[in-house]
Amino acid sequence: MDRVRKLIHAEEEEVSPYTGSGVTVAILDTGIAMHPDFADRVIGFRDFVGTSRMPYDDCGHGTHVAGCLCGNGACSGGLYAGVAPGCRILSGKVLDEKGDGTISNMAAGIQWILDNRELYQIKILNISVSMEAERSIEAKRSMEAKRSKGETDHARMMQYLVSCLEKVWDAGIFVVVAAGNKGPAAGSISPLGASRKVVTVGCHDGNSFHGRQNSCESYSGRGPTCAELKKPDIVAPGTDIMSCSAGFRQTVRGCRDAYIVKNGTSMSTPLVAGAAALCLQKYPEYSNEQLKRRILWSASDLGEAWSKQGWGMLNVSRALR
Repeated sequence: MDRVRKLIHAEEEEVSPYTGSGVTVAILDTGIAMHPDFADRVIGFRDFVGTSRMPYDDCGHGTHVAGCLCGNGACSGGLYAGVAPGCRILSGKVLDEKGDGTISNMAAGIQWILDNRELYQIKILNISVSMEAERSIEAKRSMEAKRSKGETDHARMMQYLVSCLEKVWDAGIFVVVAAGNKGPAAGSISPLGASRKVVTVGCHDGNSFHGRQNSCESYSGRGPTCAELKKPDIVAPGTDIMSCSAGFRQTVRGCRDAYIVKNGTSMSTPLVAGAAALCLQKYPEYSNEQLKRRILWSASDLGEAWSKQGWGMLNVSRALR
C-alpha cells in the first residue's frame, strides 16, 4: 500500500489532515475479520450467507478490500495503511467462503444499505464484486438472436440488481463498483459497473510498473458497455496490493500473518471509495453527484484510450484541493 499511496498521490501535504473521520463506508463482500488495523471502527455487520451476528470473513477478500480502503496500518507501523484510516466501517457478507454469491443475497444486501442509511449515516458503498461479466459487445451482437430463456432471465436479474444500485445512488449514497476482471475485450465491464450513475473503477498500475510502459492490466474490464456507455470512469492500482489478511494471528509478540497480497479491480475500487471518504470529511456538504465530479475531474490523464483509463488515474491530492 505504500507504493499505491504514492501512485495515487495520497501521501502529499494536502492529504495528511484527512483520514475519513466521521464518514461511514459500507462494504458488501465476503465479510470482515476483526483485524487490529480496523481498531473499533466496525460499527455494524450483517450476514446474508449464514446466521452469524458477529463479524467474520471465511474467504479473506472482504477483509483485504476493507484494508485497502480504511486499514490504519497498526500491524505494520503504518506501512500498509489504507487511504481513509479513520472512517467507520459497515460490513455486509453477501459472498461465501469461495467468493461466490447469489443475486438474491446481493439484492438483500443492497436493500439493507438502503434501509439503514440514516441509522448508520452511510455515505459511501463499495462493491468489489463483479458477479458475472457481460459478454463482449461482439459476442453479444452475434448471439443476440440465439439467446436462451436462461440467458434472458439472468440478464433481467442483473438489470434488477443494477436498478437496486441506482436506488442507492438516488438516495444520496456514493456508489463505487469494480470494473471486473474479464478484460480486455470491449464490453467486458462487470454488469454492476455498467450503470450510468455509479463510479466504475478499472485497474491501472502506472506507466512504469515492473518496467512495463503500459500497465493497464489486461484483466481489467473495459468499455463501452452494451448500451454504449463509456466505462470505466476512473482507474487505480490493483496489482500486487498488500493489505489486511483475514488469517492474521494474535500472539504475545504481536500480530502475525497480518497482511497478504491480492490482485484485481477489487483492490482498485476501495482506493476510490477511500478518496471519497477523505473528500467528504473536507466537504461534508457535498452530494454524491458533486463528489463524483470532483474525483473524476481531478484524475490524472494517462494518455490512454477511455476504455482503458476512463478519466484517468485517481489523484487524491488534487481531489482535495
